[in-house]
Amino acid sequence: MKNTSLSCVLLSLLLSLILTKITWAEAPINRWYISTQATQGKALYTEHCSKCHGKNAEATPDWRKSDNEGNYPPPPLNGTAHTWHHPLPLLRLTIRNGGARFGGKMPPFEDILSASDINSIIAWFQSLWSDEIYKRWASRRESQISKPK
Repeated sequence: MKNTSLSCVLLSLLLSLILTKITWAEAPINRWYISTQATQGKALYTEHCSKCHGKNAEATPDWRKSDNEGNYPPPPLNGTAHTWHHPLPLLRLTIRNGGARFGGKMPPFEDILSASDINSIIAWFQSLWSDEIYKRWASRRESQISKPK
């Protein structure tokens, strides 16, 4: 009888721990964009950005080193570089106005891409970011995640 009672207690404890672990699992990350934006953004990225930033937003291996003229090559946008340090309005501004003011050669896209297109491109490359990187980006300043205009 004691073994049966002890087994029941241990089984209850084990089930309780398993259920607790399941409820402690992290909820999916709420990102500012929707999946259709990221899908549209991939096509736009491929057309306008992949030549310099790489097919999968991986960019050039030595993106931290400037060239002989002092210009930096395109950085990765896939979450492995510093892009996640920048708030959403700055990411939009950089695409719109180009990267010259940051020491790069990226041209402005304001006459080529609409605000919606720019948001979709950002949505796509942010969809490549791990949940950890996205959380770090989002926690830098909650105000940086302004809704698309």
